[in-house]
Amino acid sequence: MPQENVESGLPPTQEGTQIDRNFGIVPGVVAAAALMQASFGIADILGMGMLELQGLDPGGKSPLSGIPVAILLGAGIRSSLGLSKSLEPGIKFATTSILRAGIICVGAKLSAAEMVELGAAGVPAVIASISAGMLFVNAFGSYMKLPPRLSSLIAAGTSICGVTAIAALSPAINATQKEVSYAVANVVVFGTLGMLAYPYLANHLFEYSEQVGIFLGLSIHDTSQVMAAALTYNEVFNDELAMKTAAITKLTRNVFLAAVIPTLAWHSLRNSGEADPKDGGSGKKKGPINMTSLFKKCFPLFVLGFIAMGCARTVGDMMIERGGKAFGYFEKQEWKDLANRIGNDVGGRFLLGTAMAGVGLNTSLATFREGGLGIRPFIVGSTGALVVGLTGACSVYALAIYGILPTEKKEA
Repeated sequence: MPQENVESGLPPTQEGTQIDRNFGIVPGVVAAAALMQASFGIADILGMGMLELQGLDPGGKSPLSGIPVAILLGAGIRSSLGLSKSLEPGIKFATTSILRAGIICVGAKLSAAEMVELGAAGVPAVIASISAGMLFVNAFGSYMKLPPRLSSLIAAGTSICGVTAIAALSPAINATQKEVSYAVANVVVFGTLGMLAYPYLANHLFEYSEQVGIFLGLSIHDTSQVMAAALTYNEVFNDELAMKTAAITKLTRNVFLAAVIPTLAWHSLRNSGEADPKDGGSGKKKGPINMTSLFKKCFPLFVLGFIAMGCARTVGDMMIERGGKAFGYFEKQEWKDLANRIGNDVGGRFLLGTAMAGVGLNTSLATFREGGLGIRPFIVGSTGALVVGLTGACSVYALAIYGILPTEKKEA
């Protein structure tokens, strides 16, 4: 009879198997992390070149995110060179555990206190824009016979915060990697078009700086794309207030991610027809849903961690606003730097970047041809982007008409 290891409590064979599994994920994780790092470098070069072609000073920050580049590069590598079996365990780990850890860290970027203080005037417009995008894209996606999960991913990416929303939502609704790739492609294509066109359109449509900033913050998909558009507007039209307002409005949109993930998870669960766990979750029996099971599906641990991280950020900000230190230890700038390090560098770049590189390495470009969806996802995505932009413009006009939005003339 085999002797148990005193420290682990496992038989030697089981302990060895666990060690093998732990080491087995290393090659795939390293490959995904290396691809992530290369992708951010490529995105920086391409983004800087894009700004220079417009005659703008890039200011050291690229308007392109490395995450969609990682997905596209990974899919290209998988399609042209194939994927070694030795990489598969680590890539699976990257697209599950590392992805969830990244989502939790991204919660550090969300501060309800900062939203209320800086962007309260734009909150009604944010709610209108998000609601219009979510409702329209899901309804139009159903009309176009897209898979419900794909419609939800496109809706979240278009309405809230681009690739980050897609990455955060996908595990909550059990989306396939093909669906994630389609949704990310929508963000890349239509978010980039908005980034290039909307600064000039906004100057033509709106008279006041705050109106321009709120429109840009509402109408463009990804945070990096919004900031690039705002930078373009500031460089071309010399309007720093519009740039700051765009950043604040985008932050306000991002905060709503904490509410949208469990809502769409519930929506996905309802559409799947899952009933009480006693019937095996087959969906054949349309009985009442067990509420404990429903809560666990709508609020998985990583979503609760994401919300908890956002709450911790908010509490720390409130402590500082009252003249103290965040949790009795961090000064204002130290707390802000820590939140940015966790939310942007660790969560948004390293963890989510590695996870999305894994998604790319797991996606063959042939799946787009074999999926039978054709251009329908892009018809839904493009129309959804137009609806969100139009709602944003109308909301800005409404805020101005009713005197909710403070106004300052654009600089000549």
